[in-house]
Amino acid sequence: MKSGEARWDFFTNHAHVIFYLQAYPDRPLRQVALAIGITERAVQRIVAELEAEGYLKRTKVGRQNQYQIEGDVALCHPRQAHRTLQELLDWDASDAVADSLDDYKALENWKVGEHGSEI
Repeated sequence: MKSGEARWDFFTNHAHVIFYLQAYPDRPLRQVALAIGITERAVQRIVAELEAEGYLKRTKVGRQNQYQIEGDVALCHPRQAHRTLQELLDWDASDAVADSLDDYKALENWKVGEHGSEI
């Protein structure tokens, strides 16, 4: 990709914030923003929304915040509502390198057409 070209992604900024905070729960939001490539203000808004929906819990530790992912919460879109956030995080964290989807153990229960068009 050339510098300055528009880019897109299958995951929203909300997902990227969750993925990052899962790996680095004690990082300042400024670092989250830099790592993801969005503004700190956008990260603050996303964290507030995720917190309001119950996906994220913020705890003050000294002068810093620490973030805890609430993995048992169902995903919010009706087509994925039968899945939890933890299932998505587990899938993202899987380091399986495979030639086919059969080798992705985290995806074995995700079937197209069962409840709509899931992953």
